[in-house]
Order: sequence, then structure tokens, then C-alpha cells
Amino acid sequence: MNSIERFYATIERRPVDRPACWLGDPTLAAVPALCKFYGVDNVNELKKVCGDDFYAVDIPYESPHCSAIFAAFDWYMNGSNVDTEHRTLTADGCFAHCEDLDDVKAVNFPWPDPEKYISVEECKRRVEEAPADKTVFALMWACHFQDTCAAFGMQTALMNMIEDPEMVHYVDDHIVDFYLKAQKIFLEATKGKVHAMLIGDDIGSQRGLMVSPQVIREFILPGAKKLIDQAHSYGVKIIYHSCGSIVDAIPMLIEAGVDAIHPIQALAAGMDAKNLKEKFEGKVSFCGGVDTQDLLPNGTPEQVRAKVRELRELFPTGLIISPSHEGLQPDVPPRNVKALFDEATKIYD
Repeated sequence: MNSIERFYATIERRPVDRPACWLGDPTLAAVPALCKFYGVDNVNELKKVCGDDFYAVDIPYESPHCSAIFAAFDWYMNGSNVDTEHRTLTADGCFAHCEDLDDVKAVNFPWPDPEKYISVEECKRRVEEAPADKTVFALMWACHFQDTCAAFGMQTALMNMIEDPEMVHYVDDHIVDFYLKAQKIFLEATKGKVHAMLIGDDIGSQRGLMVSPQVIREFILPGAKKLIDQAHSYGVKIIYHSCGSIVDAIPMLIEAGVDAIHPIQALAAGMDAKNLKEKFEGKVSFCGGVDTQDLLPNGTPEQVRAKVRELRELFPTGLIISPSHEGLQPDVPPRNVKALFDEATKIYD
């Protein structure tokens, strides 16, 4: 199998020659040591030699105040470069002191138009750079719930969801519409060449959901489903991201149509691979499983190999083996990354 065939078989839980594998998106600080260890010059070469099945593509976005689509909204209305030092969910956003929908509308927030800031030609160029046999994986993110929290300030947003949900829906609807338009621009530009997209919102803590199932159903799933349905209309699979313990939300995400859940955060409550297999086998696929909180930074290569062998046995298909968080930190020894991929990429007997 090549990487594309392996990806589709994994997502559709059909037999594979070996698990699909994803290195994730290592932080800039982690890349130099990994490249030096593998004897390569850049992260794309690194992914080729280690056995990564994916070629990740960021959605190009260039506006006067940011260069990342996940930070497209200037919630402080001060022109700050919110994709760097100013991005937060907890600080008061521009709607923090609004008391009703009329107040929200009176703010006159400059809702961005993605058509102005996404280059169709750059979309095509980035996707065309992908190796012919790799799974093209677009990192859309589209974290509309997190954006809504930032628009008010998280505490205020959560209170408004109870006291005046109309305000929250108004803001969230605008955000979802932005991401739908951006996603359509990208998928139209790259039609037939993208295999998967990553979207999601962080809704889990280490011990459980950060918000109630009712909040998830009212404020997260409707927007997520619109994005999922749009991607599916282009034949693109959706991998849905949320850190933390989200085991109680997974049935809702399955209902919304996600193809895979990312990540299996191994140390979060209820998120161990065995429990997830018992609860959801045959209903959804997964990505992750190799713990980045303790095992990868502190374990030995043999301990990493043992965990990967366990994952392979539990999930002969239906699991993209990957670090449990996509952004590898520099505290992970490169030898442990090699152990992960050496074991994960072995062909099944």
C-alpha cells in the first residue's frame, strides 16, 4: 500500500499492511534536533525518512494583522498580531461588556472576508508540492467555539451561553460562516487533491469535559456538522481534534459525521486505547495514542516500542499511530521518535 491507500483503509477500518502514521506538526524548537538526528535539512525531509504517511498543508491566510487562519479575528479591535503574543481565550474580547444582541451589533466588529485574504494560487501551490503518494492533510482548524470564547472572554462567553444565548449564537454564526467560506475557497482551488482536513475545538480537560453535553450540542456540533458536511461533499475526510478527556463527547461527534478523532490523549481520563476500542470499535477511527506528557519525553526507546506494539495489537486498523499531541516539544528525545516510527511502520505478518 502507498500512504494514500493506507490512510483510506485506516479511516474506513479495512485491512492495512501496517498502521498509518503521522508525526504531527513539531514545534519550531523541536525541529532542529530531529533533523540533526535523522540527517536531513528540513521537516518535510524528516517526514519522508521517518515513515510519515501525511503531508500537512496550512490554509494560506494573509491579512493586515495576521498570517494564520486560526487567528483571523481581531477580537481586541486594535490591529494586534493575534497569531503570536496576543492570542488568548481568557482576556476580554470586544464583546465582553455587551448585555444583549443590540449591544453586540453596535460594536460594529469588522468581520473579515476570507476571499480577500486567501490566495487561490497559493492554495494550489501548497497542495501541488505534496509528494504524489502522500496523504494531503489540510490543517483548517476552524475552532469556532474557541473563537467565540475569545470574542467575549471565556468566562463571559460561558455565562452568556446560559443567560443570553442569542448573543453567542450571533457571534458564532458569523465565525462559522467565515470558516465555511474559507474551506470552500480552499477545496474548490484544490479539488480532488486533498484527502483529509483537521478541524476541531478543545473541549476536554485532563479529567473530563470542560463544558456540558448540552453546551456541546447547542454551540459546537451545529457548526462542526456544517463544516463536516461541506468537506464530505468534496470527498474529503474529517479528522476532528480536541485535547483532553472527551470520551463522553465522542458519540456526539460520531453522530455529526467525523471520520476520526484526534488525539487519543493517552493519560486523560477514559482516553486509553483499550477503553476507546471497547466503546467505539467499528463506529469511528482514531489518531494518536503515544503519550507526549510522560512516555515520549521521559521513557526509553523500548518503552515507546512496547506502547506502539500494544496499539498495533489493539487496533490492527482504524488507528493512525501518532504522538498524542500534534505539536512535539523539544523535550522529546529524537531516539524516542525513531522508536515510535520504527515499530509503527513494520509490515504486518
